[in-house]
Amino acid sequence: MEWMSDPTAWAGLLTLVILEIVLGIDNLIFIAILVDKLPPQKRDKARIIGLSLALLMRLGLLTIMSWLITLTTPWFNLFGHDFSGRDVILIVGGLFLLFKGTLELHERLDPRTQHASGSRMYASFWVIITQIVILDAVFSIDAVITAVGMVEHLSVMMIAVIIAIGIMIVASKPLTQFVNQHPTVVILCLGFLLMIGFSLLAEGYGFHVPKGYLYAAISFSVLIEVFNQIARRNQRKAEDRRPMRERTAETVLRMLGKRPIMANENGTEIDESMPQDPSLVFGDEERNMVSGVLTLSERNVRSIMTPRNSVAWIDLTDTPEAILAELESEPHSYLPVCRGSLDEVIGLGQAKEMMAGLITTGQVDVKKLRESLIVHESIGILQLMDLFKETRGQLALVTDEFGAIEGVVTPIDIFEAIAGEFPDEDELPDIVAASENQWLVDGAADLHHLEQVLGVDGLVDEDEEYSTLAGYLLERFGTLPQPADHCSLKWGHDVFTFTVKELDGRRIARVAIRKETEDPHPELSTEHA
Repeated sequence: MEWMSDPTAWAGLLTLVILEIVLGIDNLIFIAILVDKLPPQKRDKARIIGLSLALLMRLGLLTIMSWLITLTTPWFNLFGHDFSGRDVILIVGGLFLLFKGTLELHERLDPRTQHASGSRMYASFWVIITQIVILDAVFSIDAVITAVGMVEHLSVMMIAVIIAIGIMIVASKPLTQFVNQHPTVVILCLGFLLMIGFSLLAEGYGFHVPKGYLYAAISFSVLIEVFNQIARRNQRKAEDRRPMRERTAETVLRMLGKRPIMANENGTEIDESMPQDPSLVFGDEERNMVSGVLTLSERNVRSIMTPRNSVAWIDLTDTPEAILAELESEPHSYLPVCRGSLDEVIGLGQAKEMMAGLITTGQVDVKKLRESLIVHESIGILQLMDLFKETRGQLALVTDEFGAIEGVVTPIDIFEAIAGEFPDEDELPDIVAASENQWLVDGAADLHHLEQVLGVDGLVDEDEEYSTLAGYLLERFGTLPQPADHCSLKWGHDVFTFTVKELDGRRIARVAIRKETEDPHPELSTEHA
């Protein structure tokens, strides 16, 4: 052990340890890829056995250095080229790496190799161990020959190999986990193994490939992959900062075909999603219903209620004949019962009970009225659903912050927010398709429903108080428009023109909407005389 007092021996030991680790990285990477084919509970065992066999094989080869050196002497001549035992081992090892690397790439790149059921078939434990032994033999030859050429003392070589393999065993588990969690890293590692296999094959045929070139290419590829992983990590962090509900809704809507529109540098809106035809899987009604469900939590009662000026109610100050006529003309089962004005609510009456009382006694029996459910206009729809369930209510009065009645809402209104409009017998649909790409819309039409029909976003603004088309247009015009006034909304390559057709006093009653599609490549279009 006189080498322990020799500083050059210690320097050689340190250098050899580093070099052995570098030479063993490719072996370790391939072991990580191979053990991924085993059941999770057997992977650690296979990895440790594989590296332990590599250690034993390298120590065994070091003890027979005299035989190892003879591997460089020619064994036979073929086509004028001498092949040594080392050359044969390198050629066989290179072919094995090329074969396994190509096979692994094929399995990961071809989706047809995946099982349709989603279940995964694991390889046999000893089959993987056998492949690891073959790899160890190939990589150990190269590592041991390098060790023999660097230092003179056998003990120094063995210590360096033991330290290097020990470090690799400790680092193998996190490296294996990292490789298996990042598919792009696996593809990169398989590319490295193909490069190494080709270099072994070339050296076996006598074409020396400088290791510096190989490691430079690998280092550059690793650097690019590091940048790629950093970019992916930053993207995931940015996504994690978004609300889970928003991300889930966006993912589902992408599946259903409602693609987000992004803006490019010129301010033109472009579609960044992959081309798809969701209509082959989901119908328009299905997509609209799922979209309605996902947006319920973002909407308040004001967006689905019947506004005050359209509310049907019973005034107890009217004559019995007038009340009876009102009940006969209204299709609703429940109506607010008030005294003098809608703000003076007494209760909620069932139409058939009030009609029976009027026929028998000539008046509405106030004692049979139900207590009114009163909610604020800012309450969410999901919270309103819970209130309807708790109170078993059929109608709720919506008030503003001053207690004035703003409108009424029923469970049917919630259902319409999901499935679309269900007009009463005395009502016309709010949205009527006049012809292809043209619609005639009531000013009181719900903006969420209108977005679904038109296939656009941007009409609804949660920061604004309006929830109808009339409110949207009043916000756009800034004042009460006159018939024939119009404004436009651009969505992708489509332009929607809103033209006011009819006013009802100070209310926008009817609006015509026309859709026109712009040519995405105007420079390619030609005009003919």
